[in-house]
Amino acid sequence: MSAPEQGRRGGRRGNQDRGGANPALHAAYINLKNPFTPQQGFSDDQIAAMHDTALRVLEELGIRVLLDEGRAIFRTGGALVDEDSQMVRIGRDMVEAALASAPRSIRLRAANPAREQDFAAGSTLFMAGAGCPNVFDATRGRRPGSKRDYIETLRLQQSFDVIHMHGPSAEPQDVAVNLRHYTLMEEQLSNCDKPLFVYARGRGQVDEAFQMIRLAYGLDEDSFLNNVWATTVINTNSPRQLDIPMTRGIIDFARAGQLTLITPFCLAGAMAPITVSGALVLQHAEALAGITLAQLARPGAPVAYGGFSSNVDMKSGSPAFGTPEHIRANLGSGQLARHIGLPWRSATGAAANTADAQGATETVMALWGAMLAQATVTVHAAGWLEGGLTFGYEKFILDIEALQTIAELCRPAPADMAALAFDAIAEVQPGGHFFASAHTMERYQTAFYTPLVADLSNHGAWTEAGALRADQRATTVWQNTLASFAPPAACDGVRDRLIDWVAQRSAEGGVAPEE
Repeated sequence: MSAPEQGRRGGRRGNQDRGGANPALHAAYINLKNPFTPQQGFSDDQIAAMHDTALRVLEELGIRVLLDEGRAIFRTGGALVDEDSQMVRIGRDMVEAALASAPRSIRLRAANPAREQDFAAGSTLFMAGAGCPNVFDATRGRRPGSKRDYIETLRLQQSFDVIHMHGPSAEPQDVAVNLRHYTLMEEQLSNCDKPLFVYARGRGQVDEAFQMIRLAYGLDEDSFLNNVWATTVINTNSPRQLDIPMTRGIIDFARAGQLTLITPFCLAGAMAPITVSGALVLQHAEALAGITLAQLARPGAPVAYGGFSSNVDMKSGSPAFGTPEHIRANLGSGQLARHIGLPWRSATGAAANTADAQGATETVMALWGAMLAQATVTVHAAGWLEGGLTFGYEKFILDIEALQTIAELCRPAPADMAALAFDAIAEVQPGGHFFASAHTMERYQTAFYTPLVADLSNHGAWTEAGALRADQRATTVWQNTLASFAPPAACDGVRDRLIDWVAQRSAEGGVAPEE
């Protein structure tokens, strides 16, 4: 039994209880390495030109930084700052120095040491759909996210080893914004043992979130500052702007030694040039600006390059995902990340309004783009609908199937003499079959991936079982998963350590997010 299996009360549940997943394979999903050769969307010369053009954007055009403290840090570091316009022009020498000091490999700590991850080139990590204001499931319909929904989506993330980092899948809108960060952290810490996510919604909330991690895990200040216990996503306001909470988030996470995934969200034709290469130039410039700020705030601060560029539907203005442009942007982002030598964050996505063929195609095509681009972490990899407006429970389960298929491909296939099966081929006469061969009988129980939700029966058997679609079968999987959930052993006592602290802070009024 693996360490994560030992960490769950009562052990890991079996095949049928987990909706068909093969429990023997789960341990292999925890630490994945990308087995694919990086693919190119552009030539090496074109990538070099994108990098150079992005540096020109920063030097000649600049980026607006709305936070006074952020502009002051840039000015101290040598940037040209115009206070009237709040524009900051960053020299390429500053960018080069920042890239030189940024770490290439980052150890993500977790409550369960077996869940820790190396955030580095070649690692393959997945995060569920995040930041969704609404949720949907087939039994309760579409609704604004609540605390109950937030807890349920955390428990779904915890229950599948192919999800490696936690994210806020559902926004608990029934919790006041000045108190919401307490719920976001308390429920992560009490239900999950994987690397944590913290929203950058202002210095006060970030500081209290960090305090909760230290209190929950019994960490002194040095143990926290010298290890990466929390990750956040920093989205620039494309084109060429860093708002106050995002700028403050870069600074505060850097100084606290925690990881920022600096990710411009550049939609070609809307907040970015309509060409994929132009959108990548803007993405690259904005990401480099954020990386530079992090390194100015604390040289050596853990930081990742982020790429989340796609296109919009030029008829409606709605974001599109899994398109040829999205895939090409993923490939180009991977090339740019390798060009500057940093691990990087990508994303899938779905514009579909429900867990149908469109949603599956969009997510899986984008997933393959991220895999072939060698993304270190792929965000929104399971559950995203409506361009991020909704987290779908059935969609999450269907996407987990795709992720587990990818995870299987990350495992090397045996090709020793036994696997090459000469004796088995010799045993079976021409025109015969291998069902009863000794080679098959020794291996049939574990030879193939057991689907989580896919139905491989013939039409007659499928009809007799109710003729259920994949999304209908997915409903049963998530329901069974939540019904059988028990927090992992690493969470024992955490809520007790937090309850008085949270009660006191809540009674004092909490902390409003920063705008």
